[in-house]
Amino acid sequence: MPNGLRLVHCLDTSTQMVALNVLYDVGARDEHPEHTGFAHLFEHLMFGGSLHIPDYDGPLQMAGGESNAWTNNDITNYWLTLPKQNAELGFWLESDRMLSLEFSPKSLEVQRSVVMEEFKQRCLNQPYGDVSHFLRPLAYRVHPYQWPTIGKDLSHIAEATMEQVKAFFFRYYAPNNAILVVAGNISWEDTLSLTEKWFASIPRREVPTRALPQEPEQTAMRRLEVERDVPVDALYMAFHMDARDGKNFYACDILTDLLSNGQSSRLNQHLVQEHKIFFNIDAYISASRDAGLLYVSGKPAKGISLKQAEEAVWEQLQILSEELVGEHELEKVKNKFESTQIFNNLSYLNVATNLAWYELIGKAEDIDTEVDRYRAVTTEHLRTVASQVFSKPNASILYYKAKD
Repeated sequence: MPNGLRLVHCLDTSTQMVALNVLYDVGARDEHPEHTGFAHLFEHLMFGGSLHIPDYDGPLQMAGGESNAWTNNDITNYWLTLPKQNAELGFWLESDRMLSLEFSPKSLEVQRSVVMEEFKQRCLNQPYGDVSHFLRPLAYRVHPYQWPTIGKDLSHIAEATMEQVKAFFFRYYAPNNAILVVAGNISWEDTLSLTEKWFASIPRREVPTRALPQEPEQTAMRRLEVERDVPVDALYMAFHMDARDGKNFYACDILTDLLSNGQSSRLNQHLVQEHKIFFNIDAYISASRDAGLLYVSGKPAKGISLKQAEEAVWEQLQILSEELVGEHELEKVKNKFESTQIFNNLSYLNVATNLAWYELIGKAEDIDTEVDRYRAVTTEHLRTVASQVFSKPNASILYYKAKD
């Protein structure tokens, strides 16, 4: 659009519903180190009323719709669904809060309280809830991925001023920093007409050019040990890996599936079922836009020390670094991903959300070739990447111990 808003449309006549997904290119990595948690705060503030619509949820519910939002370190994503005959209501609601929030002191205080309570519930009062507050700054020393989406410290939200909140909104919540995806039973012509009607008049804003500090290569293993009032000990291992657009991203994702996706995965089969070293263990990637982390985390079985558990994990990682994965095992993982991708995109709402993400990191049409990129990964590539990622100088290890 002339004001910089990107519009993506996907027709689905198998449903009587329409989904609008608005992705803003702002996340926790865009926050000031002394004012963290703002992107997550706005996930809530955007439902607190806008310039011409004091109540966002009321009209939507009356029209048979629903909505929600989520935030991570890279993006803030809002979605709503409506019956197709009420689709214009969604354009009205989303455009008005893009134009401007109400910024009432009452809304700020209400949402501030909600976010602070969520911080306490998820991070302070939940077993293992503060793991990210230890593991992220252990792995990242300069990049803003060093704090979790919910924020570095509770005081950052508690002390947020109205001026700071307004400045953050007008800096990032702009049409030229957003992607609107409309999916479901609505034509391209109607979609374009409604987008022009409700969004075209919203002015562009001066969105700052992102210039984040790049994390230097880690050259020595990092360790941290903490004690907390939790039921059992837990082991957390983090390894630096490629960014979302890096050449080794897909190999890293496949490595974690080989390690822990399903009952026959390596860590589950060898360390849980056979040797009973862990009673649960998982491997996964952050899938972040900038250089991310590959995690291995688990809780050792009774009588197994964290040192013994860690050594057992290293043995499995060493095998991946030295030996080729069997073609059958690799094909099974690739087939699982393909089936997950297909089923995930059966829903018009999931399609809307996924198209927004692919448009942000490249182009929306890449959704159709994602499976091909996974299928292109070879056993030789996996071994090479495993030897690079699973090196001890690249590891950050957290021993999260239960108090005696």
